[in-house]
Amino acid sequence: MRRPLIFVTVLLVMAGLGVVLLGAENVFAGKLEEALANTPQGIGKGMIDPNAPPGFMGIPGAPSHFWLYYILWGIWVGWIFSSVGAFGGVMAGVGHITVFGLADYGRSFKTTNPPLNKLLTDSIRVCNQYLVALSATISSVTYYRMGRLVLPLGLCLAGGGILGAYLIPVLTAGKIDLSMYVGFFGIVVFAVAFVLFYETTPKGQASKKAAKAAAQAFEAAHIRKTETDQVKLDEWAQGVHVKHWGLTKIIFTFYGSEFSFNPLWPVVGGFFIAAISAFIGVGGGFLYVPFLTSVCGLPMFIVAGTSALAVLVSMITSIFTYMFLKSVPMDLVLVGTELIGVAIGSILGPITSKYIPDIWLKRLFVVLAVYVGIGYITKGFLGYSVMPGM
Repeated sequence: MRRPLIFVTVLLVMAGLGVVLLGAENVFAGKLEEALANTPQGIGKGMIDPNAPPGFMGIPGAPSHFWLYYILWGIWVGWIFSSVGAFGGVMAGVGHITVFGLADYGRSFKTTNPPLNKLLTDSIRVCNQYLVALSATISSVTYYRMGRLVLPLGLCLAGGGILGAYLIPVLTAGKIDLSMYVGFFGIVVFAVAFVLFYETTPKGQASKKAAKAAAQAFEAAHIRKTETDQVKLDEWAQGVHVKHWGLTKIIFTFYGSEFSFNPLWPVVGGFFIAAISAFIGVGGGFLYVPFLTSVCGLPMFIVAGTSALAVLVSMITSIFTYMFLKSVPMDLVLVGTELIGVAIGSILGPITSKYIPDIWLKRLFVVLAVYVGIGYITKGFLGYSVMPGM
């Protein structure tokens, strides 16, 4: 029953996103046309050549790539987010900013047409969030059915995140240029790398005894032995089970270890995380993950699903605010094609992640975060990246 449910969920979510995209097309078309009309025409830097083939958002001369590349990058985005519970939005941003060349293109209009430069910045933010929204939906359903999602904790994070995801688009849409955006993107990612690196050290692991015990029990059942039918049944039986709901304390168990948290702190944390992630146009999983592992002390195996639920709610809020309240445009073809890959990667992630040790998932995140962080800090504030490929 699980596979049909996941398949139906994918179809429904993709259909829903498609309806939103088509419905929003007329809303932001006028804003883009106005920005293009005020841009100098020609073949030079920062100009629009009306005779050039259409690219990103149908703009003549804008970057354009073979559709298969969008699908492949979407698979990577979906897999990394659904495996770690984070970095999907960051990888979506890397794809749009660097791999597909949208940041360099947008920066060319910094002096010739600053409003277009800022409009492209907002568009990149929204495109990133669409990919994360689909992956978060699929991941949430998959992890919940596997007993690896802490529902009350995810709802508390999401509740606080709604306000943050709403305020930032309202306050910053149309005001951030691409260089500033890329620089702040790098700062946030690089800072989080240090937090997760600490979690992989002996001192960091010793401070999280319950999380370590639960992770070892899960690894013993799924990584160090061949999975049998009994193990599959035990996965749900020993998965997340809430023992107590309260206004000041919620208690749950996972693979023999008991955890508890005060609902107030996830609500407060969710607000700030959603605000930061909405500003740089990502899901916020790279902040939810260290919050859940460091502050809440959870093992990585239940962090990904819980993070996905919180990200999903904040993404819906942020996307709606950007597109319908601030009329931010986006590329229908680009995002629609990437979503196909995201759906594939998001299904594969939860399946493959349980065979990868907890500490290696964190180390993968740290390596990617350091590389991307340094690359974008230097690119945004110095004008060039010291890291190859960024």
